[in-house]
Amino acid sequence: MRRLLALLSVALTPAAVSAAPAGYFDLQPGITLETGDTWVSDGQKYRLFGVQSCLRGTAYTDKSGQKRDCGDASLAVFAAYIKDTKPVCAPVAKTADLSYVVCYATVGKDRLDLATMMIASGYAFASLNAEGLPFHTPYAVAEQDARERRAGLWQFQDVQHPAVLLSRSANERAKKAKQ
Repeated sequence: MRRLLALLSVALTPAAVSAAPAGYFDLQPGITLETGDTWVSDGQKYRLFGVQSCLRGTAYTDKSGQKRDCGDASLAVFAAYIKDTKPVCAPVAKTADLSYVVCYATVGKDRLDLATMMIASGYAFASLNAEGLPFHTPYAVAEQDARERRAGLWQFQDVQHPAVLLSRSANERAKKAKQ
């Protein structure tokens, strides 16, 4: 946990950043990361569109046999990408309390979709709608590729896809509501 806090403090320290293009905003220092896909800035909550990070409080077993928090792993990688690539984001959908955004990150001279980077590295997953279909199909393709390559969290045998856990929880709530 101490290492995670140190990583977050480094990731969120001020750095010189050029201004975002019109319609975009910089993912700036001073934000509060809630999960590996969600943050708060100036009282507004943001989430990467089409991404589901590993759930905090769920565990995987690392190669040395230690149980680790899957959500913390997603969050740490998200913080590292923010620090290293200085993403800029644009809102694509909004609810009363949440803005969904797409972000691009700069790696060298290339601009890359931050969500694809997270999913392809194996530290996030394609989020699914109520029918179990991905909100954005290219993210599901990136996820399948990461899984086949055993990238990131996929290298650990007991990692569970968060959609399975969320679906199971929703089904249990529905059963209780019917009783």
